[in-house]
Amino acid sequence: MRLEEEIKGKFRNEYQKVALNIFFTSNWLSQHQKKIFKKFKVTVQQYNILRILRGQKGQPVTIGNIKSRMLERESDVSRIVDKMKQRGWVKRYSCEEDRRATHIFITEEGLQLLKDMDCHEADFDKMLSTLSEEDAKQLNELLDKIRDYKI
Repeated sequence: MRLEEEIKGKFRNEYQKVALNIFFTSNWLSQHQKKIFKKFKVTVQQYNILRILRGQKGQPVTIGNIKSRMLERESDVSRIVDKMKQRGWVKRYSCEEDRRATHIFITEEGLQLLKDMDCHEADFDKMLSTLSEEDAKQLNELLDKIRDYKI
């Protein structure tokens, strides 16, 4: 459905429309993802951290490194990791080389949770299935181009 119909409004120009369209579509995607995450009692931020940790393939990562790789960089990663530790998904260890740093590892429980959630990755893809692979590539290039602007 066209954005004008969704929000029942008009735009000052195409630049305003594209900015609002990106925000609207991002929220639309997030709402659909949250429905899936709710089934597993996982937040978007927790899922993001678990995926970062799984990608480490058993190697430790610091809170700062996780934060720099988060999709939502304003997240309180330390607090989120503490909650994940309580649920058994991660472990924290003090770094022997730098006592100020903490190493974070994903546990077997965290890996199993991701494995259980992996079957829903096709659901994420379906949300974008109205795009061809070439459309998706072009959209990725355009979104990357937008972020090339230096504020």
